[in-house]
Amino acid sequence: MRQQYAWRSLVLAGILSFVGILIILQTFRIQNSPEAAVFRAQAAAYANVLQTYYPERGDIYDRSGHLLAGNKTVYEIGVDLQNATDKHAIALAVGVELGLNPDDLYNQMINPPAGLQYLVLADYVDADKAAALQQLKAATDAQNNSLAGLEFKPHPQRSYPEGSLASNVLGFVNREGRGYFGIEEKYNNLLAGNPVQVSVPTDPNKAFDLPHVPNGTTLVLTIDRDLQAAVEQILNDSLTKYGATNGTIVVMNPRNGEILALASSPQMDLNQFWNYGSIYHNASEFDRAVSMPYEPGSVIKILTMAAALDSGTTTPNATYLDTGALLVGGATIRNWNDQAWGVQDMTGCLENSLNVCLAMLSTKMGAQTFYGYMNRFGIGHLTGVDLAGEAAGRLKVPGDADWYPVDLATNAFGQGVSVTPIQLMMAASAVPDGGRMVTPHVLYAMVRDGRQYSVPTQYAGSPISADTASTLNQMLAVSLEREASSALVPGYRIAGKTGTAQIPDAYGYEDGVTNASFLGWGPVDDPQFMIYVWLEKPTASIWGSDTAAPTFAQVAQKTILLLNIPPDSVRKEIAKP
Repeated sequence: MRQQYAWRSLVLAGILSFVGILIILQTFRIQNSPEAAVFRAQAAAYANVLQTYYPERGDIYDRSGHLLAGNKTVYEIGVDLQNATDKHAIALAVGVELGLNPDDLYNQMINPPAGLQYLVLADYVDADKAAALQQLKAATDAQNNSLAGLEFKPHPQRSYPEGSLASNVLGFVNREGRGYFGIEEKYNNLLAGNPVQVSVPTDPNKAFDLPHVPNGTTLVLTIDRDLQAAVEQILNDSLTKYGATNGTIVVMNPRNGEILALASSPQMDLNQFWNYGSIYHNASEFDRAVSMPYEPGSVIKILTMAAALDSGTTTPNATYLDTGALLVGGATIRNWNDQAWGVQDMTGCLENSLNVCLAMLSTKMGAQTFYGYMNRFGIGHLTGVDLAGEAAGRLKVPGDADWYPVDLATNAFGQGVSVTPIQLMMAASAVPDGGRMVTPHVLYAMVRDGRQYSVPTQYAGSPISADTASTLNQMLAVSLEREASSALVPGYRIAGKTGTAQIPDAYGYEDGVTNASFLGWGPVDDPQFMIYVWLEKPTASIWGSDTAAPTFAQVAQKTILLLNIPPDSVRKEIAKP
């Protein structure tokens, strides 16, 4: 009997083992079948959802840590139509708090697009107004729940704490998160950061699996907030005082290219960027310093004299007899007052801003030499300044269809050639900086992941020798002193040049209207600032010496004060061994 039971046990064990093996094989087959892959994908999709996380846009600070552009939390106010029990109450509460028409809101809720479950009533609502609505909803929840279905969704919005300050430098960000103009556009990708797309678990217990999205890069600018505010005020006051239509003032360190202040008119409140179209007629008006080329007039004589000295065409003490007229290419070149000035040396040419003298020098150099130097100075080329929308201007050269021999003479005193203020500043920086041109820039440093990356000084070439630069630096200082220019600043030697240029139109040049400019720097022995002033169509006086020059002096005095630059006598005393 025991043997019979043993045999049955063995048979049963064998059958169970066989069935077990079959189950294991079937399980293996199912796990590796095409259907299993589909099921696994469906399970994963059910347990996770693919979401894109956008980083917070990087902040923008001035060189001293003042916040110029940041982010604030605003709210989207919407309603869950399925859970809204009292649409009249919702329409009335939202309308009264946000200043909207309750009837319009109610009509939107009772006549939504087909299939719509969630309706946006208002967006970009300030946090204080959203908080008031949230408090009202909380109060009704405890009573009649009349605001059931009202929802609040926070999200960031670009914020500019100082409104219009440095608006021409910063630019703005629209509601789609794209930067326009200035720094916001130039460094949009850095500021915006990189969105992260991940599969997020729907199980709230796995919330710790949510990704960390690094914020966009924070930027520190070369701009000095206090100087920027002062320069904007001086510009706006000068426009009123001299009856100019628009203007630009730029302050730059000529040795490292750092732009300390840049003001252009008009400015706009960046928090209300939607007003852009009513303030500006075209994009070039947003920042005239980099986007609007113009004929600068006599300020370009700095470059012409530099080329003449460097090429050996003339020397500082060389003289010539100014007869008040010079025939070039069939056209007669005359001085600004149509007068003859007699015997002049080269400093006298600059002091009296004699067109005939500079035209004589350019024709004596010849087209190849003159335009070769202008090309090395970067005239007609982009500077590479890190602001969006830079324009190159234009320098006509022999071979161009619209170049004529007389252009060799007129280009020498800034007519028939167009530049931007930032372009001429870069070119002229070779004079106070020992022959080297510095590339202008507004970015001081980038901060990311707790580390700061400073921007190095970049140079754009050496168009003239150090000796030429030193000689011309002194000539420009002496010329201002001999004419007792209104650009002079007591206690500091200043070098520079005025410019008064007729404005071209379809028929030649407009009568009685000019662009008034001044480009200068100081202190002469230790240049720490370079200032460009451009006033468009001043009516109090058409001359740069009466309008742009005194404006330069105001900006220079404010710059000296804020940068704490000692007077020449003090600095020389300190420098003594």
